[in-house]
Amino acid sequence: MSPLRVVFAGTPDFAATSLAALLESPHQVVGVFTQPDRPAGRGRKLVPGPVKQLALDNSLPVYQPTSLKAADSQAELAALQADVMVVVAYGLLLPQAVLDIPRLGCVNVHGSLLPRWRGAAPVQRAIEAGDSESGVAIMQMDAGLDTGAVFSEARTPITPTTTGGELHDTLAELGAALLVETLNALAKGEATATPQPETGVTYAAKLTKAEAELDFTQPAGVLAARIRAFNPWPVAWCAAKDKRLRLWMATAGDNADQHAAPGTLLSPGTDHLRIACGADGRQVLNIFQAQLPGGKALSARELLNAKHGLLTPGTRLGQPLSGGLS
Repeated sequence: MSPLRVVFAGTPDFAATSLAALLESPHQVVGVFTQPDRPAGRGRKLVPGPVKQLALDNSLPVYQPTSLKAADSQAELAALQADVMVVVAYGLLLPQAVLDIPRLGCVNVHGSLLPRWRGAAPVQRAIEAGDSESGVAIMQMDAGLDTGAVFSEARTPITPTTTGGELHDTLAELGAALLVETLNALAKGEATATPQPETGVTYAAKLTKAEAELDFTQPAGVLAARIRAFNPWPVAWCAAKDKRLRLWMATAGDNADQHAAPGTLLSPGTDHLRIACGADGRQVLNIFQAQLPGGKALSARELLNAKHGLLTPGTRLGQPLSGGLS
């Protein structure tokens, strides 16, 4: 097997895991494309992303164009004479001219079992939708949105307690290992890509902070899945009087014997809060971990022991008493 010359394109932690695996593989990373540095922290200083930092740590050439449509950016890519371009959570669209530059085209690591959950947030949307499993696909990129033929995939279960962060990390590791296997097969001329089925297509819209506020008239299973999916970002929340209560871990509980107004705190369990939900308030959402403003995420038992008066039975969550929330 002759090692491949690889250009890597990616930006966040998910991508950095694949880059790290490539650096341990026989293949040669000849350049790294990543998004421009973004301001972060209180001082809003420009901070390199995880992929850029890993590239700098390994003395790799780094390119940060704002677009790959420009002729000079495409010329920089072509000058690297790569056999293949690996794209993982890059964040920029690749025009056809870029897809055609590497000898073997562009290969993508995507965090879902395609064609389910094409798009920006496949990891979180799989949990939010109540899927029983997820996975990662290695795909030959084409001009469509995650529509390319698939070389290989790996699967992993989604349990009733799987969070977005946990699934993200699992898929990052699975994808990195599968990427190296796929590149090895490409180098040997043994890789075959299978077109995606035309049925079963779903789209994973980008996450927004606006959708993190909970509506307790929804079913317990829907709310619990959203809370887990949005951990660690954007973090589901609700009003607790004039405070913002952030919810980190939840499951659907057994139905209550009597209905209560949706959002009402019921008598707590031994290790969890119980919130009435659903259209008739008879369903129960169990909260195991939550966070109040200015504090850290705590177990429900720790929050109850704090005796701050916000989480007493009968309190109606989602109903702020004043015009603003802290």
